[in-house]
Amino acid sequence: MSHKIMIVDDALFMRKTIRKILEGSGYTDIVEEADGESAVKAYDVEKPDLMLLDITMPGISGLEVLEDIIKRDPKAKIIMCSAVGQEMMIQKAILMGASDFIVKPFKKDEFQKIVMKSLEG
Repeated sequence: MSHKIMIVDDALFMRKTIRKILEGSGYTDIVEEADGESAVKAYDVEKPDLMLLDITMPGISGLEVLEDIIKRDPKAKIIMCSAVGQEMMIQKAILMGASDFIVKPFKKDEFQKIVMKSLEG
């Protein structure tokens, strides 16, 4: 599949898990960033079709990254990834322009459906 996907998560384990699921679904053009600051810089260079963005990260939070990117690219497709119990942050992210959200820990098939839906929509 020719979609470029950017994974932004401070946890290496989570980036590897997400990458494995995406590659298993046929996605091969995958970029990883470990923090919000590098994600903001890389977004303009990489121009991903979809960003999978962790909400809670050290430094610049996922919500700040979302806000920054949506201001510059209102059509950006960003799926927020958050831990259970962050419902208020998820609601805020959707209001700020996130395409969708995935609650961690997520099920592989649910994750794949949300990614496909975001890329198609």
